[in-house]
Amino acid sequence: MEDNGKLPVVIVGGLHSEARREVVEGLLDAVPHSVALHHDLATARGGTVRRTVRDASGERAGGEVPLVNDCACCALREDLIPELEGLASDGITRLAVLELWDSVEPKPMAEVIAAHGGEWAEVRGVVTAVDPALVLPSLANGDDLAEAGLAAAASDQRTVSDTWARQLEYASVLALVDSEAADEEDHALIRQLHPTARQAEARSDTLTRLALAGFDVEAASAAQHPACALLPQEADESGVSTLVWRRHRPFHPERLYEALEDLCCAAARSRGRFWLADRPDTLLSWDAAGGALCVEDTGPWLASLPDAAWDMVPPFRRAAAALDWHPEHGDRCQHLVFVSPGLDRDGLTALLDSCLLTDAEYEAGHEAWKSLPPAFDSLLDPVR
Repeated sequence: MEDNGKLPVVIVGGLHSEARREVVEGLLDAVPHSVALHHDLATARGGTVRRTVRDASGERAGGEVPLVNDCACCALREDLIPELEGLASDGITRLAVLELWDSVEPKPMAEVIAAHGGEWAEVRGVVTAVDPALVLPSLANGDDLAEAGLAAAASDQRTVSDTWARQLEYASVLALVDSEAADEEDHALIRQLHPTARQAEARSDTLTRLALAGFDVEAASAAQHPACALLPQEADESGVSTLVWRRHRPFHPERLYEALEDLCCAAARSRGRFWLADRPDTLLSWDAAGGALCVEDTGPWLASLPDAAWDMVPPFRRAAAALDWHPEHGDRCQHLVFVSPGLDRDGLTALLDSCLLTDAEYEAGHEAWKSLPPAFDSLLDPVR
């Protein structure tokens, strides 16, 4: 393992707790003087989070962490850096494995370590532990985390499905455990949901190597940004399909709104960016799993900004815009991706196309578009 004087940290997450535990135990066995740090959020209702520190021989230390702002994840973040700093300075620990609790997402944890521990620790890998047979059931589970007993705070409004999707899609490595119930469709779904991730079997030398290969926190964040997300490409394998739908004409807001239920239920997972005719300057994100859809205003399209503002835009955003640039609309585009077993590609394409402006509506021009029914106000401007 390369030694640059910083404590290597590998983050292991995922909803599949048994798979996660197998991955962590494998890393502890493979790397001498490695330690696993885990915060159990199941005790949060009692006002505390339980921290445990263990190595390959068993638990070394434990303690209770009080809640911060009634938020278990906040308590985790407050406690994480001092614990990692202690491990970094003990002169013994060669690897810290951060085992996340079931519903904790790896992105904020990686960013906390990068922001506050950059001088003495570095994230070397982010691994999501996967039981292949549970991928589709987890992705189809639209229950609130609170209903499943997995909420990290009273205000936690995430669902099982969208949490699992982000855990899966952020990781650089997917660690797969053996599952007799899994079939080729399950494995094809994993490959299409996150085609750029490296895959390895739990408790393998390959997984250990990949987990320690390095992780760029800034690049990982950019890859998840709606304006330049690295979305899956077209695919069709073992009954699982990925449809990439791209257009430059804007959506008619009312027709799209009326089609939302059919669209978000058409695939196990869909995501991307889009624009509405009555909001031509607003980049909207699309994030659907488990039959539930989240639409958010993520700021302006670059084409709507004055030239002077471009210097304040991150380079990765400018590069992504250049790839999508249209001579008339700039970076405004429809770029939606749908991944699912049994996907009705033709029907889905026809439905999406029917939601675009017609030729007559398009030719009426921007001023006419702004007077179209503001169907998305209830989603995007709930207070107004």
